[in-house]
Amino acid sequence: MSPNGPGQRKRGVLFDVDGTLVDSCYLHTLAWWQAFREAGLDVPMASIHRSVGMGGRELLDRLLPADRDKSHDASIMSSHGAVFATFWPSLRPLDGARDLLAQCYESGFAVALASSARQRDLEVLRATLRADSYIHAATSASDAKAGKPAPDILEAALAAVGLQAADVVYVGDAVWDVYAAGRLGISTIGLTCGGTSAAELLAAGAVEIYENPRELLANLRDSAIGRLAGSPR
Repeated sequence: MSPNGPGQRKRGVLFDVDGTLVDSCYLHTLAWWQAFREAGLDVPMASIHRSVGMGGRELLDRLLPADRDKSHDASIMSSHGAVFATFWPSLRPLDGARDLLAQCYESGFAVALASSARQRDLEVLRATLRADSYIHAATSASDAKAGKPAPDILEAALAAVGLQAADVVYVGDAVWDVYAAGRLGISTIGLTCGGTSAAELLAAGAVEIYENPRELLANLRDSAIGRLAGSPR
């Protein structure tokens, strides 16, 4: 087994992607808004943004009436995917994202992406990051029966790197990330670069807050990641 493989690493850092490593939350908001409009539904953008980070089915359940005809849900999700794909060329990494992944990898952590994105979107997001050499594993919506705030995607990421919940820290930008990690007892570092406030993330249970990947990187030693590195196993 490679010394750089996840099986040789006793601690790990899991990362959300949209809004955490890639500046895409508002593009998802616009894509969902357009998909709703195409279905004849008028959903405010502010409500959509507050739901970005959930799985697609979970987002629809939160934003649309419970007594709706759910036979249209698949079409709405497909429309969102098609519109979001038109934004792929505009995707950009958030400041410090690649450097943060590199530093976690070089510090001996297993590094995994735990995203609610569709598999094809995740492939594009990874290409945007240009950091595959620092990533041991990545999970997408296809790896989970339920999306965030259910913990399925994080459970899949843990399995992919062979670690337990107590061995990792999660980094995310949405309250749904914090809720999902909390169900497994995983500490979450919140980043506000996805548009969710520090107060909301802390209220959801985040252990600490940074503005973006660059600020977390600058404070890595004193962060929950640094404390995990120094804790007895």
